[in-house]
Amino acid sequence: MSENKKIVISLPQNLLEEFDEIVECKSSRNRSKFIEEAVILYIKEQRSVKTNELMKRGYLEMAEINCEIAEFGISCDCQELLKYEAELAESDIIYGTGGEKRRYFLC
Repeated sequence: MSENKKIVISLPQNLLEEFDEIVECKSSRNRSKFIEEAVILYIKEQRSVKTNELMKRGYLEMAEINCEIAEFGISCDCQELLKYEAELAESDIIYGTGGEKRRYFLC
């Protein structure tokens, strides 16, 4: 276990009184232990906030990338659809029958 270091803090009188009331309610703790637990809790909370911010930034970056990929995919699909429709249009005419058209049922 690491060695404890002493620090000195200054608090306004009214804040110190409220602090002491809370510490007294938690009879198993003294001021030092209470402050130690509060600092640990604060550090954990700050790490969580930092992690959430990093995740948010990552999701926003991925959203842009995913949008680009989706737009590229749609563009490719549209090009393929145009080619397919052109092939269908070319095969509609039955040569040698006076221009009759075939009927297609697409599922």
